[in-house]
Amino acid sequence: MDIGAPELIIVLLIVLLLFGPERLGRTLGELGKGVRSFREGMSGKSDEKPAATTEAKPEQPATDVTKPSS
Repeated sequence: MDIGAPELIIVLLIVLLLFGPERLGRTLGELGKGVRSFREGMSGKSDEKPAATTEAKPEQPATDVTKPSS
């Protein structure tokens, strides 16, 4: 039994009506992240960047920008 294009479109429309476009998009995005994570885990590779070291910048004293009264 093959699923053709008309049947697939009908199923997708029903799912869209049940869940709505916002929730469906969010769910599919999370599914994609999960699949990507699974593939990275299977290959042993990771695209994670090393944690960036942030240097503390010295705070500058606040300057008074008010105009003197005449």
